[in-house]
This record gives sequence, structure tokens and C-alpha cells, in this order.
Amino acid sequence: MAKIETPRPIRGTQDMIGDSADRFAHVVETFERVRKLYGFKRIEVPVFEATAVFSRSLGETTDVVSKEMYSFEDRGGDSLTLRPEFTAGIARAYITEGWQQYAPLKVATHGPLFRYERPQKGRYRQFHQIDAEIIGAAEPLADAELLIFADQLLKELGISEGVTLTLNTLGDYQSREEWRSALVAYFEGHRDQLSDDSKDRLHRNPLRILDSKDPRDQAIVAEAPDIDAYLTEEAQAFFEKVTDGLKAAGVAWTRNARLVRGLDYYRHTAFEFVTDRLGAQGTVLGGGRYDGLIETLGGPSTPAVGWAAGIERLGMLLDNVQSGTLDVVIAVEDDRYLSDAMKLAALLRQAGLSADLVATGSPRKRYDKATKIDAQVLLSLRDKDGAVAVREHSARNSEKLDGVKAILAGAGYAE
Repeated sequence: MAKIETPRPIRGTQDMIGDSADRFAHVVETFERVRKLYGFKRIEVPVFEATAVFSRSLGETTDVVSKEMYSFEDRGGDSLTLRPEFTAGIARAYITEGWQQYAPLKVATHGPLFRYERPQKGRYRQFHQIDAEIIGAAEPLADAELLIFADQLLKELGISEGVTLTLNTLGDYQSREEWRSALVAYFEGHRDQLSDDSKDRLHRNPLRILDSKDPRDQAIVAEAPDIDAYLTEEAQAFFEKVTDGLKAAGVAWTRNARLVRGLDYYRHTAFEFVTDRLGAQGTVLGGGRYDGLIETLGGPSTPAVGWAAGIERLGMLLDNVQSGTLDVVIAVEDDRYLSDAMKLAALLRQAGLSADLVATGSPRKRYDKATKIDAQVLLSLRDKDGAVAVREHSARNSEKLDGVKAILAGAGYAE
């Protein structure tokens, strides 16, 4: 008989169990808990969308659209794309599903995203993000609230130490256009010294030059004009209100005047939480205000601001996560007591305690097997004067043990 070849995992994907799965679950559970504190509604959007949703929102010439999207033609001849990010799909839903009636709308979601890029530590072709957005709110209070939410999330995860909030303003439309013109004029004067990528971006997307990591561009970028000289009074006031909100909430930040967003629909606040604990890829959470996006997709002019963070990358920053501990494990050393053990486990679970049975394999080895399971309380069943009794063998948590004893007594089990 021919040997069956085992399929190999797709490069850039991951299977999770044990520590990696515990870290992933801890990030999601913490995010779900904290987003409720801020009144963000949980939403779901499709994993795939019409390709135009992303090509129009992210820009045809961006690397994501031109090099990284997983796009395909379905049987009906439509071009579909696996989502590379959340915001465009949420904006599409806001337009098509009538969510305008709920504005201002505070929403949050999490799930898988897909980008064809070189896999590396903390970066996968199928990866996962948490995402939070406020749609329909033009006030700087929305920006501040999202930043405060993100700051609390990182603190609740226990990873805020060594993470810095970097903040910039891109100004309003007038500010951005005047700054853009000044950048084009400046970089034109240094065209011969720019990298090929930056020459290509010069008129198409000059703000992206400020992001360049090419050594040829670094010295030129260092002397480029800052946006501060082109901010309108309204844009300055907006940024001050955002930072005043952060100060009131006790959120520390630092200014990064080179932090930009290349697409034209971004306005005002841009931000990243950065760390040096992940090597060169230092951003752990980032976002900004995108007042022009929904209009770009054919909807009404709608202000919006949001952020996203990679679940895997946040998980890498966590200290030891112990999420697999059981409240109670029951060693069934005699098969005559299996039904009673199942009944007892059901009672414990109904009372909100996690419980499991060790009831397979050699009866003589079940107790030893149970002792190796990470549980707060270890129980076994025995015969006592013709009735089933429960014996407590060990307990690491006296309060948990008292709760278990109360359940046992209520069910009529003797000790």
C-alpha cells in the first residue's frame, strides 16, 4: 500500500496549543472585558469583501493592495479579497447596513486577517487583530477616549511598561494640503539624493517619504518641514483638546512629528504605541482619525477614528499566562462510581466551577494521573457504609475548597 503523504501547513500560518493558545486567549478575553467598560459594541464583518472595498480605501498603489492582498475570482466572476485589515469592511458595513442611525457608533471586533508578506517573528500571512472604532464623532473627545481605552488595555494586559504612546497631528484638510505642497517642494530640491521608492512617491504620496527606512532618505527626511508651521488655528485647538484629555486621564505620551499616514483621508490625530521589546518591528498598537474614508467608499461625509493591534504581537509581550488551571479534578478509581462522578462534575460546572474527570486507563493509575493535572482541588469517590462518599485529597485554595464542600453537602454527599 502506498504511503499517504501528510499535508504540510501553509507557510506563514500557525497552529496554536498550550502557551501560545493561552496567550492568544488572554489577549482576546482582556480586550472583550475592557471594551465593555468603554461601551463599545461587539460587531462582526465578513472575512472576504469585494476587492474594491480595499483597493479604494487603501489606495491602488499601496503595498498592501499591489503586493499583499489575497484576491481571487469567485464562480460568479466577481473579484473578492480576504480582508487585510478591519477598517474598510467596517466602513462598508456602516454605509450598506444603515448603521448611520446609531451614530456616533462605538464598535469593536477581533479576528483573522490576511496579507501576503514575508513571514517573520510575530508576523504571519494569516494573523489576528483586535480593533476599535468610533464612527460619526467629529470631536477630539473621541480620539482621546480611544487612546485612553488602548492605554488601559495595555495596562490590564500587564505589558504597558516599556511601551510609549507616540502622537502626532496631521491637521485638517487645509493644513495637510499646505504641508504636502511644502514637502513636495522640499523633496524636489533633493530628488537626486532620494531612493527610487521615494522618487516614485514624491508627487503621488510624499508623506510616505517621511516613513522611509532607506539610509539614503534618512538625512533628507530629518531636515524636512514639520506640519506645525502649517497648522490652522482649528487644527491646533483640536490637537490640544486631545492631549488635554490624555492629561486628565493620566495617560503619558510623547510627540513624534514624523509619524504620518499616507492616504489623503486621514486627518488630525495619528498615533502608535511602540516598544523596543519586539526588535525592529516596534509598533504594538496604532491608529488615527480617518474623516474622509467613508466618503471615499461612496458614503456620506463621516468623521471617524480607530485603532488596531496584532493579537500575536501583544501575546509575545505577556509574562507567563496560566489560563488552563481547573477548579476541581475528580479521580474515578472505581468504575462503579463513574455515574456519580459525572453527576458531581455536572453539579460543580452548573455552580460555575471548572471540573474534569480522570476516568480512563488503569483504575490503579488514575489517582496519580489526577495529581499531575493543574487543579485547585483534587477529589476522589469511595464507598462509605454502602453510600458514595467524596474524599478531598488536596486543595491549593481554601476558599475554593469551601465552595466545593458546600456543593457536596447540598447534593447529599458525605465526606
